[in-house]
Amino acid sequence: MWIEVVGWSGSFLILLAYALLSTGRLDARGVPYQLMNVAGALGMAINGWAHGALPSVFNNAIWMGIGLLALAGLRVRRG
Repeated sequence: MWIEVVGWSGSFLILLAYALLSTGRLDARGVPYQLMNVAGALGMAINGWAHGALPSVFNNAIWMGIGLLALAGLRVRRG
């Protein structure tokens, strides 16, 4: 049961981040947008792993990596 909550929460976070970005409420270069994507992808990757859905795990691991690189870049720019 908890694994489903983790997966659905991750999915919701990614969709919410995209909706907020698309409506101009978040900036793609901002920390909140990137954190929502990283957390969402983590939740979906955990759920995918639990269900043996390795393509989903792979996709979400890459998604997390992109978000983490973006966050690292933001940190470097901000000093």
